[in-house]
Amino acid sequence: MPRIIVLHGPNLNLTGVREPEIYGAETLADIDGELQRQGEALGIEVECFQSNHEGELIDKIHEAGQRCNAIIINPGALTHYSYALQDALRAVGLPVVEVHMSNIYAREEWRRRSVIAPVARGQITGFGGRSYLLALTAASQLIERRSEAPLGAARSVCGKDHQ
Repeated sequence: MPRIIVLHGPNLNLTGVREPEIYGAETLADIDGELQRQGEALGIEVECFQSNHEGELIDKIHEAGQRCNAIIINPGALTHYSYALQDALRAVGLPVVEVHMSNIYAREEWRRRSVIAPVARGQITGFGGRSYLLALTAASQLIERRSEAPLGAARSVCGKDHQ
């Protein structure tokens, strides 16, 4: 069964409490539960992990490279400056979908830059907790397309060929 890891970065443990007018009233446990249910419906094992520590997230990315088929990540504030996360994501070579509950492009200027975007296959922003569910659908399709391609062949996703 395919496996996707969902990584939640700093302060996302406060989802539902922290600025609900921006991030919504759903808790992280609610979102993780919805991800589990959608994963079951898609035939995908979903593993969720949250940490306020960059190094713990990097360790999970390294582990995922050995046992997962894709990564969904909401790096929180690390989005804007963590080249260490970017390096780890690039190193494991898995498809990555970047997620943000708020529309980072409609917020403060400093939030509009993602150092994760260059290693992500795509980015979903602005749909609250539903952003994660949309990301799970996208990641499952990336896995499906990857498994359909002949071994060693370039894989086409959204019109781009990747080796």
